[in-house]
Amino acid sequence: MTPSLTGPRRVAAPGRRAFAATWWGQAWVTALEGSTLDAGRLSRGRTYARKGMVGPATVTPGQVRAAVQGSQPRPYRSSVHLPVLTDAQWDTLLDTVAARAGHLAALLDGEMPAELVDDACHAGVPLLPQPTELDPDCSCPDWGYPCKHAAALCYAIAATIDADPFVLFALRGRSREEVLAQLRARRTASQETVTPPAPTGVPAAAAYARWAEHMHELPEPPGPAAHTAALPVTPPPGSSLATSDLERLMTDAAARAARLLAGDTTGLHLTQHQDAVRIAASAPGPEWFHRLIQNTGAKPTAFARLTRAWRHGGPTGVTIAEQPHTPDPTAMTAARTALTAALAEMATVPVPLRAWRNRLTLTDHGIQLRLGPDASWYPYLQDGDGEWWPAALADADPVAALTVVWQQRQ
Repeated sequence: MTPSLTGPRRVAAPGRRAFAATWWGQAWVTALEGSTLDAGRLSRGRTYARKGMVGPATVTPGQVRAAVQGSQPRPYRSSVHLPVLTDAQWDTLLDTVAARAGHLAALLDGEMPAELVDDACHAGVPLLPQPTELDPDCSCPDWGYPCKHAAALCYAIAATIDADPFVLFALRGRSREEVLAQLRARRTASQETVTPPAPTGVPAAAAYARWAEHMHELPEPPGPAAHTAALPVTPPPGSSLATSDLERLMTDAAARAARLLAGDTTGLHLTQHQDAVRIAASAPGPEWFHRLIQNTGAKPTAFARLTRAWRHGGPTGVTIAEQPHTPDPTAMTAARTALTAALAEMATVPVPLRAWRNRLTLTDHGIQLRLGPDASWYPYLQDGDGEWWPAALADADPVAALTVVWQQRQ
């Protein structure tokens, strides 16, 4: 729930040397402190931040990262992830800013208007972070959530958010320059828009009578043509086209068309890259496989990994193989609890389980589960070179997905 936003710009935050002096900076700290039950790690994180152990922070869409000095000579790589807004949410937020001239003036003056955040929140756009949205990560061996290094980064960045509310916009996906450019475009469009006169129209009864007078019999739709795998003509000499290749493509196109007619639209919006992976997954033979790699410019090992991902999960499997994402923390917590209980029965010694974004990894066993946007868990195994490969079909139950690859490792 969003706290009351009617207070003054500067607030008296509790504790010695508070990290946030504004209500919006304090909202960031509150989200951090509400995301964990481990007060000890937060206390050490505050100490690290006050001692200046957090290096320069880099803010990019969806994350802030920095090097944090710990007990070892080499600093750790810490980051905190925040979900970016969708295009529809950005349209709503920008419309909210543009609705009042004072909103933009306040932002440029380093203020976050309380009315702006209230209006955006009521429209379903979370500009300020919620405790469930912050997703810390760190290269240290501490399994805390967050660890003291990620907590230190969160506290240190609060002062930056205090001084420049546009940092919150950047974390949500768009930079200061992008926001200002889009607000200028909205103002220009509103000044140039001229409402055209409404057409007089035609009464419905008259329109129907006119159509009925000129109505013609519609022809019956043709039935589906019978498909044959044989090419009707031979490719022209010197065209470098092989009859067998064209017949394979023709068969593939006919099969896709049949699936579309049956209502299967999963392959309708594939990119050229994804379609090449789809064709390779149909086992066309070594010559086709190498030709697809050559024509797409892909690396052979990476292309082979995506081919296996397609066989196990289609387009979603390819997405999971290529793009990590930050899922609902509740789903990750529930899966981690279930897997910990299962591993206690499956293994004779404790098995460490590391979480990062949508991935749960059993590092000592070379096993990884990845949560997909379809709420299914995709099992992966690590090879001798440290590369992760799709290993089995996805399952909605993380324990069932783990069991399949666990048995493969035994």
